Amino acid sequence: MQHLTELLNIFLHLDHYLSDIIQNYGTVTYALLFLIVFCETGLVVLPFLPGDSLLFAAGTFAAKGDLTIGILFVSLALAAVIGDTFNYELGRYLGPKLTNHEKLKFINKAHIEKTHQFYNKYGAKTIIIARFIPIIRTFAPFVAGIGSMGYRRFIQFNVIGGLAWVAICLAGGYLFGNIPVVKTNFSIVILGIVAVSILPAVLEFIRHKYQKTN
Repeated sequence: MQHLTELLNIFLHLDHYLSDIIQNYGTVTYALLFLIVFCETGLVVLPFLPGDSLLFAAGTFAAKGDLTIGILFVSLALAAVIGDTFNYELGRYLGPKLTNHEKLKFINKAHIEKTHQFYNKYGAKTIIIARFIPIIRTFAPFVAGIGSMGYRRFIQFNVIGGLAWVAICLAGGYLFGNIPVVKTNFSIVILGIVAVSILPAVLEFIRHKYQKTN
């Protein structure tokens, strides 16, 4: 419960934390943001890390002049593409172990199954679409590595999806960052982004429950 409260507090005051990081670490902030985006997209065991909200916040601080938007885009796009690639290779390596029903307790099998269903619905475009859906974003490249997609095809969708995701989220923060109502209600804006990010998962959960009861 304490960890959940701390995580919620970070989301609620993301502007404060990022501001402190920028003030205390300067250009090292780019490396820290790179690391977070890489881990959120590249490590299948860390789907709970901030993604959309972090990019939006970074774009907002770039609009204030605290960060450089060009450096953010290049570094975070690289982090997103490299992260997905690493996750893909991780899926290729662990795939045989999963198919042999070995116990991999650190991987959520339910999320893997959900991502498989997502692939069945959207096909290879999942790599692009999943970029904008938390949880699915982290598991999509892993499942692709298990055997859903060849590497040449994967890397094409990976690059397109990574560039689009980072560009849209950063642009959102950058373009709206100078609006007074956004500045004074930044925590509410972040909560709104988080809510919109998890909405597809919530709707899918409700739909699944409804189908079971009928």
